[in-house]
Amino acid sequence: MSFAPPVLLEREGPILTLTLNRPEVLNAYDRAMRDHVFEALGLASDDASIRVLVVRGAGRAFSSGGDLSEFGTAPSPTRAREVRQMRDVWGRWSRLPCVSIAAVHGIAAGGGLEMALLCDQIICTTDARFGLPETGLALIPGVGGTQTLPRAIGLGRAAAMLLAGEWLTGTEAARVGLALRAVAPRRLGGVVAGLARRLAAVDEGLLRGVKDCMRRGRDLPLAAGLALERRWASALRARDR
Repeated sequence: MSFAPPVLLEREGPILTLTLNRPEVLNAYDRAMRDHVFEALGLASDDASIRVLVVRGAGRAFSSGGDLSEFGTAPSPTRAREVRQMRDVWGRWSRLPCVSIAAVHGIAAGGGLEMALLCDQIICTTDARFGLPETGLALIPGVGGTQTLPRAIGLGRAAAMLLAGEWLTGTEAARVGLALRAVAPRRLGGVVAGLARRLAAVDEGLLRGVKDCMRRGRDLPLAAGLALERRWASALRARDR
């Protein structure tokens, strides 16, 4: 029996790397992994010196999604809902002030793809596979995929994945804008590391300000988004005086 932690953390200066570490089940996330991810995201949120979070998977895959062996094991639906509310992993992820990068290889399915979509950028291998098979299991995506996927690739393509269960390869994901780049498997680590270093070199306040403008502004009317941008610009100018 393995006693390895379900999440590994490594820090190199302003870059924090989170590795999903259940390779024997293709990094399917269970309650223990969820709790460890929640704590890691808290660190990334609270430590202003962390500018970039890199998320990757150990072994042969990024993540195959939720661990189906745990489905229905909560004492009651009410208790399961209370736990999710107390530890809102996905809400915390969506509000991260630092920039996050998903380094995807192998399968990113269900909640695995949804975790990647919560990151600001996805870099993947050409042979990666992306899918949201929940509807085929009589489920609705539970990590925000109905909202994040259409924003990433448009309603039509998102519907094909969410409703019809279509899959994308890494090459296709880059072509439709789901991923920033698709690279050969041997290059994934180096390409992600290079991008993380470039982002980490950007001024911390500027990095967070631009991210906040993009993330919050996309759901605001244009005038409100422009006002948000002006507020950030004024705050950064005042800081630098």
